[in-house]
Amino acid sequence: MADFFGWHNQAIESASAIVGFYLLVTLPRGFWAGFFLGLFWFWWIGLSFRYYDLAWMIPLVILFVASVYGAIFELFYAIAAKLPYSLLFRALFLWIVSFIHPFGFNWFIPELALLHSYFFYDKLSFALFLLGVALLALLPLRLKTLALLPLLFILQKPSSPPYAPLKIELITTHIPQDKKWDKGYLHTIIEENFQAIRKAIDKRADIAVLPESAFPLFLNENPDILSSLLDMSHSIAIVTGGLQYSEGKIYNSTYVFDKGRYIILNKVVLVPFGEEIPLPRPLAKIVNRLFFGGAEDYDHAKSPQTYTIKGSSFTNAICYEATHPLIYQTSTPYIIAISNNAWFLPSYEPNLQNLIIKYYATMHNKRVYHATNIAKTEVLP
Repeated sequence: MADFFGWHNQAIESASAIVGFYLLVTLPRGFWAGFFLGLFWFWWIGLSFRYYDLAWMIPLVILFVASVYGAIFELFYAIAAKLPYSLLFRALFLWIVSFIHPFGFNWFIPELALLHSYFFYDKLSFALFLLGVALLALLPLRLKTLALLPLLFILQKPSSPPYAPLKIELITTHIPQDKKWDKGYLHTIIEENFQAIRKAIDKRADIAVLPESAFPLFLNENPDILSSLLDMSHSIAIVTGGLQYSEGKIYNSTYVFDKGRYIILNKVVLVPFGEEIPLPRPLAKIVNRLFFGGAEDYDHAKSPQTYTIKGSSFTNAICYEATHPLIYQTSTPYIIAISNNAWFLPSYEPNLQNLIIKYYATMHNKRVYHATNIAKTEVLP
């Protein structure tokens, strides 16, 4: 919530993290802890169903996600209750649960609570932090200061990833989701995109970055738009989102225009239940038929893709995959990420996304240039 309001204080957030995890470690039962964590962390997920004429599913999705986390916490807390030093095992569970990603959705990262604290937040540091919290609960009053020892080892060591030696203009668009795919609004969207690129040229930027699906169409099948973008690319490199249709497959793609040529880079990590149904194919087809009008899952690239502009190499990332560790395993020091957050507004989903990007960018010493639709455009960390 502090990030949502743009207010951070290391001392307060450090104390809040200790108190919060202390309460989690000392709770006798896990279901309601997991339920409310899942509820407040992920209540926004169901908002996207508004655009499939499935608004009635929103409360069901919220309750389902909260109940899944409630069940996970209840199971582990019940096991810990039967073991000696159960508080230590609850702390161990809170570390283990940071690796558990139901349906492949990896946004539950409890150590994000340490992101703006005095403490570092990689997995080892998080384990030491939880050990300190557990000792604080276990040790008698005269020995509680010993609980501070693990915390002393994880005081933050700030690092500063390098900036790209180019002027990168991150363009924020303001297209509501109910207008984005409206054919009657398409001409306006295209013209606004071109105007934004011209402004970036006037600013003498090296690269203009537009958000995910900034051109909400199969861009590779629209030669007039491609021609205009290719002409403009002699003045500025352009990175933009658009769909691609190729050999009967649909891709969520990034188009990179530079010096009169372009390449297409396809998304690697698809959104569970958004771009693909993470179930066996026969079940996925049934879900798509029942809830999404028989739509097919998107296809995807096999591995992260990179490209070079004016001697600087960038890794491509589209929305959700910018929050996935796979994208950070390339050798490039820079990532250009593009997102469309209109699906989930109004909510703090964009803040959570940027916190996760900052988390992984810090872990891997990367600089991320993130352009968005209806959200905060940032350079992270």
